[in-house]
Amino acid sequence: MPRKPVTVYLDAAVIADLERWAADELRSLDTQVELALRDALARAGRARGGATKKHPYR
Repeated sequence: MPRKPVTVYLDAAVIADLERWAADELRSLDTQVELALRDALARAGRARGGATKKHPYR
């Protein structure tokens, strides 16, 4: 699946929490954000196409 760059503006505290979570799981921040978004899409029943596939970094 081709990757597309996206700019997201987040509160500094949210970024710090995501960085800590990523470090705990030995992942990059980008990968951790993608996994969190994929999980949220799946839980909400909104995942379609590539978002439903198993992520290679899991």
